[in-house]
Amino acid sequence: QEHVTESGGGSVQVGGSLRLSCEDPGYAFSSFCLGWFRQAPGKEREGVAALDHDGSARYADSVKGRFTISRDNAKKTHYLQMNSLQPDDTAIYFCARQRKPATCHPDFQWSFGYWGQGTQVTVSS
Repeated sequence: QEHVTESGGGSVQVGGSLRLSCEDPGYAFSSFCLGWFRQAPGKEREGVAALDHDGSARYADSVKGRFTISRDNAKKTHYLQMNSLQPDDTAIYFCARQRKPATCHPDFQWSFGYWGQGTQVTVSS
């Protein structure tokens, strides 16, 4: 069974930046809608960003203007560049691939699968 692998998490201070990576061995990687999600302590997992095969990206309102999702099809890897990090961004971040027909949007978490183990991001003031 295919699995994705997240990396790049860590601890930063408020205003800092991190870039998360997600390696996805999927056969048709370039055709996938790819997404990032996060789960803060005591909260449900929420969508952060999604990137369609045509390059169109969609973001949760809470991260618009600060986070950027991108992909490198040759490396079968996608990224989440996170700038101006805030304490509310502290969470475990997961990447996933859309596996059910749906709009490529982080709100449609139900349509994503092949979840990784997650990578911890901690933002301290």
